[in-house]
Amino acid sequence: MNRYWAVAGGVAGFFLAGFLLAEAFGVPWLSTPPALTAGAGAAVLAVGLLVADALLPVPSSLVMIALGGLYGAVLGGLLALVGRVGMAMVGFAVGRRGGPLLARLVPEPSRARADGLLQRWGAVAIVATRPVPLVAETVAVMAGASAMTWRRAALAALVGSAPEAAIYAWAGATARGAAVGGVVWVALIVLVAGVWAVGRLAERRTAPRP
Repeated sequence: MNRYWAVAGGVAGFFLAGFLLAEAFGVPWLSTPPALTAGAGAAVLAVGLLVADALLPVPSSLVMIALGGLYGAVLGGLLALVGRVGMAMVGFAVGRRGGPLLARLVPEPSRARADGLLQRWGAVAIVATRPVPLVAETVAVMAGASAMTWRRAALAALVGSAPEAAIYAWAGATARGAAVGGVVWVALIVLVAGVWAVGRLAERRTAPRP
């Protein structure tokens, strides 16, 4: 599995490098989101930025907060959800496209073991990592390179993205803004950790006894 984890680390390194470069050079729309005014064009732009977060270091939390401020908690949350699910599916598509490359880099036994883990935990991993920058993108790409189905990945992305989209949009709609961004992020991490723990507990209780 060492080579498999090395590939995953390389994917994460790619995303980290993009983030550092955007911050270092102050790339417009990447280091900070654009100022938006309500309208169909702004909605399309904001959703597009969230989808582009699959490959580019977009400050997605700030974009979702801006959507809440412009369109309200409900519509802003729905737009944010569309963008975040789209982001996950673009990453999944990139991974699916790169599957043959992974096959050349990683021996078949290691790929089989990784596929087994992703079949069992991949959907949970997508759900749990949605609020975590860099990790969310990496997991989506690696899931796409596995045998996971599109439907399962999309459902996991929907479940994992709904809480963050709703909370960030609410923060924007109620004028809390970026000031609560850190608190929201921590709350989301605690939430997904709790879901993970409950899932593990349920699995242990339902597992057949020897």
